[in-house]
Amino acid sequence: MVISVVGGLLLMWALGMFLYGRCAVKKNRISLVPRENDPRLAVLIPARDESKVIEGLLLSLQQQTVDVRPEDVYVIVESKSDPTVEICARYGVNVFVRPRVTAKRARKGFALDEVVRDILKRRRYDLYFIFDADNILEANFLAEMKKSYAAGYEIVTGYRNAKNGNANLIAAVSCLTFSMINTLVNRDRVKHEANIVFSGTGYFIDGKLIDRWQGWPFRSLTEDYEISLYATLHGIATYYNEAAVFYDEQPTRYAQTVAQRVRWIKGYFGARKKYIPAIKEKRDGVNVGSLRKEQIGVRPAILAVIGAFLIVLGGMMVLSWRGEWGWALSVLGIAIVVLYLVLMGVTLHILRQEKIDLSRRMKLKVIFFNPLYLVTYVPCAIEALLKREVEWVKIEHGV
Repeated sequence: MVISVVGGLLLMWALGMFLYGRCAVKKNRISLVPRENDPRLAVLIPARDESKVIEGLLLSLQQQTVDVRPEDVYVIVESKSDPTVEICARYGVNVFVRPRVTAKRARKGFALDEVVRDILKRRRYDLYFIFDADNILEANFLAEMKKSYAAGYEIVTGYRNAKNGNANLIAAVSCLTFSMINTLVNRDRVKHEANIVFSGTGYFIDGKLIDRWQGWPFRSLTEDYEISLYATLHGIATYYNEAAVFYDEQPTRYAQTVAQRVRWIKGYFGARKKYIPAIKEKRDGVNVGSLRKEQIGVRPAILAVIGAFLIVLGGMMVLSWRGEWGWALSVLGIAIVVLYLVLMGVTLHILRQEKIDLSRRMKLKVIFFNPLYLVTYVPCAIEALLKREVEWVKIEHGV
């Protein structure tokens, strides 16, 4: 009985926090200074051993509706013998070979910091675009992103689609993770002028910020989420531009997704541990709604899940003490079915809202499989919390 009461209180607390977050965004304030200059842009591409996919990105840069000068494209490798170097030579783009790469500096953030410091010795840019080597851009990607720059935004991400969503179910549900961020988080935040959540690449950084940093300060396991919190803390104007579409390759093996998600979860909690205390103390001259929303984060959802679990557990314990094992198992079964149906509903909502490149047959499979995939985030979270150190693991690309 006590366990069920605690579960009910947690559910009420979660609801209160959710409503508080909804009210907080109404207090957002954002001040933009429009720009009229045609920005000079740089393209940064971390590309260690990415010779299988780099050409697709370089070709899509050539096909942009705005001119991209080869001398403004910087591909980052770790060895001159990397076949990527030869491909880049054919396209006339710069190749930056990282010096003295250690295991601790193998992360993308360190690679970006090294190339940015090298660039700043010779020239400056108005915009820095960050892409993964496996990305491919729609022809109007840069043109649409420049519109966001002209509006006054300082850090902007595009719409992340999947290159290989129809390869298998793992790839399809993996790309759905980013669609959940788009549909359930960023679209709502843009509507309320709150700071968005960055995931992966496909974004630009205002050159004035790079000049201020004199490098790339985000070097954690999840430098994208770290950027999100940094922007909120310092009142930087961010935006999610759905008209700027790019494509990203998804893992096709379950083990790859586990390694990926363990790193994301570990990096998520590490970034929040670093930034949330400072965000709680910040008050003046920033986007107040975003500050309050970041304090809340995913806590309402976590508390709601724990509360529901305790209610079900409490009910099963009461029934088992009475010797009514049949009813106890029935309660467990009903809870599992309800959870599955709720997650199916979330999946269906995302598929209806998003423009993911999935066939109708694959979408039908995803509706039934994605709830199971979402549940596997639980063991991934447990592994991430129990591991003292989580290393960045390279995922082979080839699409």
